[in-house]
Amino acid sequence: MLAFLSPSGYKLYKQHLSQTQNSNPLHWTFSGMDFEQLRTFLEVSRLKSFSRAAEKLGVTQPAISAQIRSLENEAGARLFDRDGGKVTFTAAGRLFEPFAEHCLQVHSHIMVAIGELHRSPRGEISVSANEATSLYVLPTVFAQFKKQYTRVNLSIVRADRARSLEAVMNREVDFGVVSLPVKDARLLVDIIHKDELALVVPKTHPLAVRDQIKFAEILQYPLLLPKHGRQREQIDDIFRSHDVQPRIAMEVDSSELLKRLIGAGLGMGFLPRSNVRDDERAGLLKTLKVDGVRLSRELAVVFRKDKTLTRAAHAFLEIATGRARPMPVATTAKTRA
Repeated sequence: MLAFLSPSGYKLYKQHLSQTQNSNPLHWTFSGMDFEQLRTFLEVSRLKSFSRAAEKLGVTQPAISAQIRSLENEAGARLFDRDGGKVTFTAAGRLFEPFAEHCLQVHSHIMVAIGELHRSPRGEISVSANEATSLYVLPTVFAQFKKQYTRVNLSIVRADRARSLEAVMNREVDFGVVSLPVKDARLLVDIIHKDELALVVPKTHPLAVRDQIKFAEILQYPLLLPKHGRQREQIDDIFRSHDVQPRIAMEVDSSELLKRLIGAGLGMGFLPRSNVRDDERAGLLKTLKVDGVRLSRELAVVFRKDKTLTRAAHAFLEIATGRARPMPVATTAKTRA
């Protein structure tokens, strides 16, 4: 409580403690006070009159009296002496005045800051995504966002799909970027990226001289696979539909490691085209089309339906999705001190 007091208020507070038997500061509780009561208190102290304060605030005098009485009940002490039409401070009232003034100043500053938060993006946004998405999809989104909103800090948490969804649900991050489908009814889903999985071989592979192969030819060579995840499910479905088993050389839990192993000549594998575009241009890897096989990938930004979007979060969604969105209108409710 003392952190809210100005130096003069703190001095009065110490004087009050030394002059009263009930000097335990724990007896001064303010949990039930609201800012309207504090405004009423200051108006009465300024005008030295309940009736003039009521006129100034546009309420009845009994309403003013009730607010002051409630405030005094919370403080555990009388704040004003009433002698006929004259209203003067008690010792507790003199102590309470700087506290009330400072509380209202802090409240005003808070409301201005919150209003500014919605008008001009600032603060921090956290996004959870897997390694490949962090490396090959989000950098362009982040770069565009930072170019426009320099006062917003961006942080990325690298995690697999399941952990990213969990982090969003637990409010550990603002957004997740994951592969579809996402069927949790508690989440809002916006597609931000579409891609295809291509069969990738090293430049030294016998099939690297080709642009398209038959599905059966895959069975002749070692195949590198992700251990789990949506891409693994899609690949398994393809082989299951042909009623065959691939020659699995290795299973890895990182798409970036999978790409490196392909480049080292340990086998072929399926990867998103966006992950290998630069490597193919550099002549390090080759992507092949497979007859009758089309594996698509959709990435979406997900967030909780009940999440209140700051102006920064709203701006991030617009840039990530490439679509304008109506800005939610901020609502205010009566605030309790």
